[in-house]
Amino acid sequence: MKEYDILVIGAGAGTKLVTPPSQIGKRVAVFEKETPGGTCLNRGCIPSKMVIYPSELLRLGDESKRFGFQCDEKPKFQVGSIFQRVNETVKIDADSIPIAYEKNPNIHYYPKKVWFQAPKIITDGVDEYTAKHIFVVTGTRPKLPKIPGLLETPYWTSREALSPKFFPKSLLIIGAGFISLELGAAYSAYGCEVTGLTRGEVLSHADIDIKKELMAHLPFPIQTGLDIHSVTYQNNKFQVSAKNHEGKDLHYEAEQLLIATGITPNTEDLHLENTNIKTNSDGYILVDETLQTNEPGVYAFGDVIGRYFFRHSANFEGEYLFEHLFGENKKGPIQYPPMPEAIFTYPQIASVGKTEGELINENIAYYKGINPYRSSATGMARLSEYGFVKVLVSKETEEVLGAHIIGEEAANLLHQIVMGMFLKAKLSDYLDMIYIHPAISEITRNAFRKVREQKLNEGK
Repeated sequence: MKEYDILVIGAGAGTKLVTPPSQIGKRVAVFEKETPGGTCLNRGCIPSKMVIYPSELLRLGDESKRFGFQCDEKPKFQVGSIFQRVNETVKIDADSIPIAYEKNPNIHYYPKKVWFQAPKIITDGVDEYTAKHIFVVTGTRPKLPKIPGLLETPYWTSREALSPKFFPKSLLIIGAGFISLELGAAYSAYGCEVTGLTRGEVLSHADIDIKKELMAHLPFPIQTGLDIHSVTYQNNKFQVSAKNHEGKDLHYEAEQLLIATGITPNTEDLHLENTNIKTNSDGYILVDETLQTNEPGVYAFGDVIGRYFFRHSANFEGEYLFEHLFGENKKGPIQYPPMPEAIFTYPQIASVGKTEGELINENIAYYKGINPYRSSATGMARLSEYGFVKVLVSKETEEVLGAHIIGEEAANLLHQIVMGMFLKAKLSDYLDMIYIHPAISEITRNAFRKVREQKLNEGK
């Protein structure tokens, strides 16, 4: 039996409980069955943004026509070199993690799969390991729909789409969430003919006004309301057969198929039946208000607990656990601040807090302010044709309940509202502060002015 102070299963967000504890003298063993760095570094946030950003530069050529630029020729680029740069950069970063661990005498890195043999004992099939604190940070993987014929084809998930062996001329994407919208927009910018297929609606969880604006400016078509019956692959082409809500048979064909229908937790190989750890019906690990599982001393965080699916939320949880368990001033139950999210599609989307639909369903009284990008000085300078900032303010407290932005720099623009929500700023605080003129932040100010107008009109 190999004994440590800490065992960490998963070297993605799990790294938050590796180096920091080692620096205060804790002996840590970290296990990773794939490439260190987790989904974010290897198959998610970082490589996708490295693919997406150059595609945004390509779109600038088309958008510059509004300003009278004459672009007779399309920009010349090598899409293969873009993906090569992504793969090489990510590999260097991932390879650096074990090297750094090897230099730390308090860290032992094990590139192997492990599972629970008993409540506080994990094994790789040969050796056994135990510790006072065990952290399960195994994340998620793409969830595959049960479509006849799919598993017999060379379909892609986000993993293959971010490291393709070839760049297809045409692409079908099944699904209409984050991954579909981000990769679909990027691939279409690079010249691929992209078509999305989905049973439900596009970005089902988003605010209603965001969805309407997105659908009006999508860079590639998405067919909604489909029942997909089968997938085949013949003569280097995918064929997808579906039926719409009217019962009409539809057929789609493309060189490549990307499956982006959600995620599922990596818990089935952990042999949790050998412990008291419980999961919900979808396989996500259940934890209490301190992120502890039903097994004392065993904690879980990140995607595998199914609360939030962002690297920034997983980092927050890992940092909380370090302070809660090993800090000088131990924290009580975890308290999540406002949790922002962004979708780096075209147009870009960012949100925090409640949607308008949620406020209606929860019978919460609110003011609403929506200001288009074009209704601002910077919007006029940019000749903005789309985009808005939407704020939802409590009638009772005059604090922001939710904010939703679609348009250029949405992810950055959201952060002043995120900070305001964190500090419990009121409507008057947003109105009284000075905004740089003519910065993009004035669009947010104008949205709050719309709230003020609604409030004044209601009082008449």
